[in-house]
Amino acid sequence: MTQPEKPPTSQPPAPVRCAEAPRTGRQPDGQHRYTISEAAELSGLSAHTLRWYERIGLMPHVDRSHTGQRRFSVRDLNWLDLVGKLRLTGMPVADMVRYAEMVRQGEQTFGERKALLEATRQDVLARIAELHDTLEVLDYKIDHYSRNTGDLPATRAVTAVAAPDASAQPRSPHSAADA
Repeated sequence: MTQPEKPPTSQPPAPVRCAEAPRTGRQPDGQHRYTISEAAELSGLSAHTLRWYERIGLMPHVDRSHTGQRRFSVRDLNWLDLVGKLRLTGMPVADMVRYAEMVRQGEQTFGERKALLEATRQDVLARIAELHDTLEVLDYKIDHYSRNTGDLPATRAVTAVAAPDASAQPRSPHSAADA
C-alpha cells in the first residue's frame, strides 16, 4: 500500500533550526551522555578533531566522568552540527572560535553574532552565484556537444539563484564557454 501524496501548499517550508538539523551519523538513542567515540560517530568527525575543537575553544566545556572521560551531551552534538554548517560556509576557524566565544559571553553579543553571520551569508550567496555561473557554462558546453553528437540536450532541474548584488549584470555563458 502506498502513502498518499501530501497536497502542495502555498506556504514555504519552515526553516530548519540548528538543533533540528540532521546529523551525518545515526541519531542519539535517548542517552544523555556520549563518549568521545560515540560523539565522533554521531557527528561524523574524528575523536582527534573533537579534542582539537575543545583545545582551541571552538567546543564549549565538555563534561567529564568521574574517571576523566569526556561525556558529550545532546546540546554538544547540536553545537557540532552548527559548527559543521559554519565549516561548509567556508567560515575561517578563527571566526568560528570568535563566534563560540561570543556565545559564551551571552546575550550582549547578539548584535556582533548577527553581523558575523550576515557577512558569512553574503559570502555564501557570492559563492552560490559563482557556482551558478559555472553551472551555466557546463550546461552550455554539454548542450553544445549533445547537438554535435546528435543527442538531445538534457533537461535541467536546477533553477536560477539570485545574485547577492541586485545591480550585477547577467553574463552570457558563451564568453567562457567558447573554448
